[in-house]
Amino acid sequence: MFDMMVWVGAGLSVIGLAGLILSIVRVAQARRTATSDDALRATIQKALPLNMGALLLSVLGLMLVILGVFLG
Repeated sequence: MFDMMVWVGAGLSVIGLAGLILSIVRVAQARRTATSDDALRATIQKALPLNMGALLLSVLGLMLVILGVFLG
């Protein structure tokens, strides 16, 4: 049971990490191709919810891992 919590938590953390990397890539591409500050700001504002959601998934996953290890 607790082994399952650890693996599910690790999976969530990996998905969160992938989302963070995707967010970084999107902002880096926008910085290279942005023609104005307003365009760059708009792209960063679009990437912010992805960044925060990925961070939330990663934190929840790590919490599950720690809880599974402590209880198991």
